[in-house]
Amino acid sequence: MKPLHQIAGAIFIPVVALAAYLAYDRAMTPFSQPSLERYPIQGIDVSHHQGDIDWKALAAQPNVRFAIMKATEGGDHRDTRFAENWRAAREAGIVRGAYHFFTFCRPGREQARNVLATVPVEQGMLPLAIDLEFTGSCGKVPTREELSTEIDAFFAELNGAYPGAPIFYLDRAFHDKYLKGYEDRFPAHRLWIRSIGAEPDPGDCGSWSIWQFADTGKLEGVDGAVDLNAMCPTASDLSSLFPPVPLR
Repeated sequence: MKPLHQIAGAIFIPVVALAAYLAYDRAMTPFSQPSLERYPIQGIDVSHHQGDIDWKALAAQPNVRFAIMKATEGGDHRDTRFAENWRAAREAGIVRGAYHFFTFCRPGREQARNVLATVPVEQGMLPLAIDLEFTGSCGKVPTREELSTEIDAFFAELNGAYPGAPIFYLDRAFHDKYLKGYEDRFPAHRLWIRSIGAEPDPGDCGSWSIWQFADTGKLEGVDGAVDLNAMCPTASDLSSLFPPVPLR
């Protein structure tokens, strides 16, 4: 994701991030881009950095079944392309989700109010995602207690406005610093893991739901690079949002 920068559904077992990163840490076979046979539900995440997007061209490609788009950052920043991307992706028939880039320099409640004022609640949308990482305009490195307190405040202010367990976007460094061994300090969530060049264990879908496998993808409809993602193939509670691909 670029700085300045739910799955509605059924009952979900709130398994946290640890097991996914144990899988992430294991020795992997040489990486190749995941095939649609193994990962049939693939998608992208975007922000204003992608500029003007041809959503109809994206929707015609079998590896763009969903799009998670940047909506907000901090307490007052709104992505300049969000409203247009949100509308155009819906019209193209792509399942949509929104993400908020969480900053450590603004109170969680302020950030939640920014989200509420920006992201509509619509049937069939993915759960709200929050991007948790060390990049961005804020140089603060919070303690674990400070972070968990502000994330709790963030979700308290949202007050269940977005259905489903939220999705935490994390890289390995952030997970190891804050969540590893302390998962119960944070709200129950699904995990969106950034793992460029290493495949997580697809048998661990109880621990991770979305895998960002590339940040320099090329697709018709987007000028320049775009982040590529795959949904865990046995994440049935999420995949129920996606209609079957019509036979060609």
